[in-house]
Amino acid sequence: MKFLLFISAIILFAAANSSAQVTSVYTDLDASKCKTIEVDEEGGGLYRGECKGVGGYKLHVVEGDLRQSIDVISPGGGQRQLKFWDVSSAFSYVGNKAEWRVRRGVPFALIVRFNISENPEDTRKITSLLVVSKITRDGSCVTDVVRPQANQNAVARRLADASAAKPCKFSYEDE
Repeated sequence: MKFLLFISAIILFAAANSSAQVTSVYTDLDASKCKTIEVDEEGGGLYRGECKGVGGYKLHVVEGDLRQSIDVISPGGGQRQLKFWDVSSAFSYVGNKAEWRVRRGVPFALIVRFNISENPEDTRKITSLLVVSKITRDGSCVTDVVRPQANQNAVARRLADASAAKPCKFSYEDE
């Protein structure tokens, strides 16, 4: 009986210890906090800004035709477009911060607020989604989209923490 209690205590300690290792680290996405690396106002208003990330990763905020998205830049320089316009083709913009889910200093998921104008008749009416993406050695992709709800942030974190085992929501070609 003491042996079973000992084993149970070890299992509970390990489970508590592993879940405690997941933390959130935030990246500012505001243009004033990121380095502008490309602007082309004549060719559809293209903008690309580079924002500091976590664990050697960077984020590029990309805008064209009044729609924004995020590209994840790996420590080795590889780029993976998350293609938020596959989430919605409506006019859109990302929130001011990205939330990295990190375990032992290594990011494994990303949560970004994605504000879309779903009503073409009233572009002031905005729907605020949370886009969850997994980050792996092989690349990054969107796994979930969380629509507005009372516990939207908590739901997005749970989905992010389970994202490694999920398929990509959209098809991605290697870039």
